Amino acid sequence: MYDVMIVGGGPVGLLLACELGLSGCSVLVLEREPQPHSVWRSPPLGMRGLSAASAEAFHRRGMLPRLLAASGITGEVGAGPRSVGHFAGMMLDPAKVDLSGLPGPAIHGLMSSLDAVETVLSDRAADLGVEIRRGVPVDAVEQDEEGVIARAGHHAYRGRWLVGCDGGRSTVRKLLGFDFVGTGPQLTGYVMLADIADPEKLRRGFSLTPAGMVVRMPTPGHVGMMDFDGGAFDRSQPLTRDHLQAVLRRVSGTDVTVDDVRLASSFTDRAMQTTTYRDGRVLLAGDAAHIHSPLGGQGLNLGLGDALNLGWKLAATVRGSAPAGLLDTYTRERHPIGAAVLDWSRAQVAVMRPGSHAPALRALVGDLLATRDGTTYAFRTVSGASIRYDLHSDHPLVGRHAPEFRLQDGTSLGDLLADGRGVALDFSTDRVLRDPATGWTGRIRYVSGPAEDDLGCGAVLVRPDGVVAWAGDRRPDPAAFARAADRWFGTRSTADAGGRPVSGTGRGRLG
Repeated sequence: MYDVMIVGGGPVGLLLACELGLSGCSVLVLEREPQPHSVWRSPPLGMRGLSAASAEAFHRRGMLPRLLAASGITGEVGAGPRSVGHFAGMMLDPAKVDLSGLPGPAIHGLMSSLDAVETVLSDRAADLGVEIRRGVPVDAVEQDEEGVIARAGHHAYRGRWLVGCDGGRSTVRKLLGFDFVGTGPQLTGYVMLADIADPEKLRRGFSLTPAGMVVRMPTPGHVGMMDFDGGAFDRSQPLTRDHLQAVLRRVSGTDVTVDDVRLASSFTDRAMQTTTYRDGRVLLAGDAAHIHSPLGGQGLNLGLGDALNLGWKLAATVRGSAPAGLLDTYTRERHPIGAAVLDWSRAQVAVMRPGSHAPALRALVGDLLATRDGTTYAFRTVSGASIRYDLHSDHPLVGRHAPEFRLQDGTSLGDLLADGRGVALDFSTDRVLRDPATGWTGRIRYVSGPAEDDLGCGAVLVRPDGVVAWAGDRRPDPAAFARAADRWFGTRSTADAGGRPVSGTGRGRLG
């Protein structure tokens, strides 16, 4: 029996597998597709923007150099502001983004392909002993108090837990009967790679028109369209050259000619989310738990955030060191983040919608985005910098992704988080947390010493997902630290080098 089975071997499932493997769990990934590579995952169709938060996750697990190499990126990722995204086709000006504070290691994010992301994660998962089986379409899931059975034809696979990372049409979600609620479509979107006779008739980049939107990508013939037909055409008919040309002409307001279509797909702006991310021993992550339009490119990043949040919590539950209620904080923390992204997507569709009202709204939003505060707000939203979990603390750092603290000896927080453990950073001169921290040996790494910029903190406790769980003042209180550590890492116990407790009940409670 495996500790955890993951249905879906895309970026979300693979990152979750890496997080669990890093903690010593036995993991089986079941992927429907028989081959890992396809034209839809390779450039240009497979290109995706990784937010600062996602790039930070790769950095803090030691995978960023490999991702940069696989993506063909040279130089420093955070060397300076570049493109920082758009809102409904209105580009954000990098010069107007306020980057005050202590920036993360990859504050500007990066462009990569799904193929590159999955290759890096697959290799890392294999290094950690994760088993990946391809060409295995799961068609039945059963669970009881002891575990879960996933069936694919005549084959049955058993695990203590199962996580559905199998996309927007999730089989796991449907089989378990998760409530999936939200708003219906207003548009059909298209992406195509085609031979266009007169591409100069299409403006480069985003073009909002009275009928919708056209996006002319840098790669010749790579075009996106959004047609406000109520989502009627999506997956209802073949994507013929004649249809795609008719839509492109109508939406662009030109007589552009499409000679040949090499690849094409459609989508809608349906915005749906499950009411909970857990049913017993079955959990959901990524598009299996939430879907929305690709506007703003947040779908992949939202899913990667799910995996990072869930991985260490599920691993601690498997090991028996988790405090009571820890796994329930996955839904509690990530569901509001998903809901906010769905609303962000809906707002962009509202600004684009044809008619007499949307242009006025678009002008108003454009004026706001032209200001420094407006651009910074939008950037912080799409980059993940604005994410804050409610951890019942007034301290401005608690609940946020930790800044990239750097000790005076050159060690960075990213270096310390690479093995997937929590980190206690003690900036105080007399190392007041040294003795209390030994109660969680194997689960929390204690590091002391002054930092280049401690932001006024005397100590900081960082969860394995890089989120600040507690922060103390210049003279940190060891008792307050112990309560925070007990809350997130279970009761004190002696643990072996792999982080598996050999004594203690692990029954601290989350308040």
